[in-house]
Amino acid sequence: MTFRAPPSRSATLRREIAAAAARMMAEDGISDFGFAKRKAARQLGASDTDSLPNNAEIEAELRAWQSLYQDEEQAERVLEMRRAAVGVMRLLDEFRPYLTGGALDGTAGRYTEVDIELFPESAKEVEIFFLNQDIAYEHREPRRPAPHAPEAILSFDWEQVPIRLSIYPADSERSNRRHAERARLPAVEALLAQGRSEPEPVR
Repeated sequence: MTFRAPPSRSATLRREIAAAAARMMAEDGISDFGFAKRKAARQLGASDTDSLPNNAEIEAELRAWQSLYQDEEQAERVLEMRRAAVGVMRLLDEFRPYLTGGALDGTAGRYTEVDIELFPESAKEVEIFFLNQDIAYEHREPRRPAPHAPEAILSFDWEQVPIRLSIYPADSERSNRRHAERARLPAVEALLAQGRSEPEPVR
């Protein structure tokens, strides 16, 4: 007979942190994986950084949590967000928009914003465009000195769906960044038309 060793305290804590972080993201609208897992770790009294789960582990727990508690609601929410994303990306096509985050990978919850990245020649061009279109928006200060931070963040509502635009320099469009799963407008339109829950990201 084969005996399996019980999971180590570190592995158990890692799973607990992933589950707690996933719950925060689903219930509280936290979209930053790093922030969610650090907050979960503090709540669980973890101090060993080796116990922190990676994003894939948290995403797996998030999908499991949503399928258990928010299945139908969450699917409808993702569909609504992707429709809004298509509308915004069509409007802002000249600024090279990419969809990213929960609306793309299907993990968006009830409080999640639609995350869209833009790569204009200048962040001011986007703000001038909004002013000319008479679209009300809020300007947020990016968290610095975080690596790969955007130049500016604009937030607004599109058909009652919250949108967050992260504006990057045009020459950084091809750079490899962490969490770089993203999709251009044709891919998002195809995803929406096919009703698929799993995206084919463009890097």
